[in-house]
Amino acid sequence: MFIRLLAFLLACGLPIALSIVSGSAATTADPLVARGRYLVVAAACNDCHTPHWRESDGDIPVGDWLVGNRIGLREAWGTDYPANLRLLFANMDEPTWLFEVHTRGGRMQWHDIRHLTLDDQRAIYRFIRSLGPKGAQAPDSVPADREPNTPYVDLRLRTPHP
Repeated sequence: MFIRLLAFLLACGLPIALSIVSGSAATTADPLVARGRYLVVAAACNDCHTPHWRESDGDIPVGDWLVGNRIGLREAWGTDYPANLRLLFANMDEPTWLFEVHTRGGRMQWHDIRHLTLDDQRAIYRFIRSLGPKGAQAPDSVPADREPNTPYVDLRLRTPHP
C-alpha cells in the first residue's frame, strides 16, 4: 500500500511527495532571512545580545547568537541587560515587531532601526525568528540606587565633560 501511495505521489510531483513523506511543508527559502543575518551583523546587534561576541572577534557559531547577556550596562538610570532576542521573537509576531520598531523609544537603538526600510525591518525579524528559541531570559533591570549582583560595564560619566 505504501509503495502505491509513494508512486502516486511521485507521479504528482517530487516536491509535493517529498514534503508529505518527510512530514514538512515544501517552502521556498525566504530571501529576507539571509538579508536579516547580514543586517544583524552590520548593525552590531551581536555586540550586546551575544555573549563573548567582541572577545571572540565575532567567531561565535550562528546557533549561539542573540541569546541575551548577563553582563549589565550601567547608566545613570540603572543597569539594563541585553534581551534574549530569540526568546523575545519566538513570542512575538511580525506585525507586533514592526509596531514596536515604529513606536518604541528608550535605551535600545530603536531610533536607528526605525530608519531602515520596511523590508530590512522584516528581514531582521525573520532571521532572528528563524534561529528558534534558545537560552534563558536576561536578568531584570536594576534601579540606579541598587548595585547589580552580576558583572556590568559602567557607562556612567564619572566627571562631566566641558
